[in-house]
Amino acid sequence: MDGVMFGLVVLVLVILFLFLLAVFRPFRIVRDYERLVLFRLGRYVGQRGPGLVWLWPIIDQPVRSNLREDFLEIPSQTCITQDNAPIDIDFLIYWKVIDPGLSVLKVRDFAGAAQGIATTTLRAVIGDIALDDVLSKREQINQVLRAKLDEVTERWGVKVTSVEIREIVPPREIQTAMNRQMAAERERRAVVLEADGKREASIKVAEGAKQSAILTAEGARQAAILNAEGYSMALSKIFEVAHGLDNKTMSLQYLDALKALGSGASTKFIFPMEFANLLKPFTGYTERATDGKDEG
Repeated sequence: MDGVMFGLVVLVLVILFLFLLAVFRPFRIVRDYERLVLFRLGRYVGQRGPGLVWLWPIIDQPVRSNLREDFLEIPSQTCITQDNAPIDIDFLIYWKVIDPGLSVLKVRDFAGAAQGIATTTLRAVIGDIALDDVLSKREQINQVLRAKLDEVTERWGVKVTSVEIREIVPPREIQTAMNRQMAAERERRAVVLEADGKREASIKVAEGAKQSAILTAEGARQAAILNAEGYSMALSKIFEVAHGLDNKTMSLQYLDALKALGSGASTKFIFPMEFANLLKPFTGYTERATDGKDEG
């Protein structure tokens, strides 16, 4: 009797467990950045989520798909450039799922498939570019890689949002040549800057000398003008004074000059032609005085 009761209790517990499993197992909580790709009896029937999702027990099989952006690291790859120079490149691929159904149905291992396509695409792109362009046009190479990878991954429901080359390592001999070139370029720039500095200094000195000469000439001109104005004023004053003198005054001046000459030791004197004209007033006075005496 006890064995029968124990069997009944176990049976009830199993039935209760199956009931609870049937009631609560079909409910799934789907986050906002997730989607459930639903298969019913093995057939794709669409997507579910986000939120609380109810599934048919046993016959529904969900597959979670993450919609957040992710990245894939491509290890260093040795590529040959257009001018046959080996070069090592590694880069990152940023991608996100835009169609969860296609991402589950069309590709089994997206990471492995994307890595294989990325390496072959990288070699094809680098093979069409010269070494100098590979080193200087990194952003353009990123755009070309992104466009080519996106063409392939689009059928998988995946969008390649960005491709970023992380490191480019040229061969050792090319690195040595680049270092020498950079050193020569820096030396050239230093020489050019020094020459420009000297030229600017020479120009400044010449401009200073020019301004100094201009100022000196301007000062001399102003001084000459002032001297000429002084001489002009002096001559005008002399002319004004001379114009106010009469013949008598001039004659007295000449007599004073003769007196000074007579007191000297010289025995020869030179008189100007107009001296006789200046003495005419005195001779006239003398003649009139003499005539007056004779008449008396």
